[in-house]
Amino acid sequence: MNDLISGALILGFLVIALFFLRFWRSTRDRLFAIFALSFSLMAVNRLILAIVKLPEDDYPYVYLVRLVANALIIYAVIDKNRAHKATPRPIP
Repeated sequence: MNDLISGALILGFLVIALFFLRFWRSTRDRLFAIFALSFSLMAVNRLILAIVKLPEDDYPYVYLVRLVANALIIYAVIDKNRAHKATPRPIP
């Protein structure tokens, strides 16, 4: 049952990564590229856990990859908001 759930999570993360990668290709917005990278990291993390069959609770290094992936998402959102505020708006 755990293998089935891991496979579904890997597939879901890869679909989301490809979704953001498609938007990045059409807009060249850095936010979408970072999101695609983050979800790819999450998929690779799950894939390694499924192949090696490591118990997650015994290895704290598993959580470091997730921390990096989530930190990338936070960085992308902050970067996008900072870049949006930096551009001056024309006065009507």
